[in-house]
Amino acid sequence: MSIATPALDALRDTLPDDLKDIRLNLSSVLAGENLTPAQALGTALASARFLRCHPLVEALESDLQAGLAEAAPAVLSDGVAAAGLMAMNTVYYRFRHMIHKESYDARPPRLRMSRMIQPATTKLDFELMSLACAALAGCELCLQNHEKSLLHVGASEDACHDAVRIAAVVSAVACGLPA
Repeated sequence: MSIATPALDALRDTLPDDLKDIRLNLSSVLAGENLTPAQALGTALASARFLRCHPLVEALESDLQAGLAEAAPAVLSDGVAAAGLMAMNTVYYRFRHMIHKESYDARPPRLRMSRMIQPATTKLDFELMSLACAALAGCELCLQNHEKSLLHVGASEDACHDAVRIAAVVSAVACGLPA
């Protein structure tokens, strides 16, 4: 089952012919077999927010509100929360991972992340959004932890793969939009 995405379709159509592959990829990754429409669009929204791509965020929010009815507020809320938390976490944990000092690893982060435990949607949906943002940041430790968490809550590797594919295509769309 898929939902109509008229705002996203209109934005996609503004991409130049040089990015025809990206236009086609955007449609295909959001209509995947392994994620629900809410999961796919929520993952795309978190990715667009993480990248601070306002036109893409606006299009996705519009389509989510029009197509998901009662589920839209929770997906929109978690998209904001996942992008924000991952903006913080990927900087912090990438630092700890890249420095390779036990002294930093021994220090508690003392950063609030309680929303990850109590999302507005589901743990699985929030983790998909978080995995996508971790991929965009290139944070190895975050990628490993979110993929492990997803598998633990019952997601398939195919679902994890789809979330990262969505992040990759959202990144390409953000790059291709007029400045």
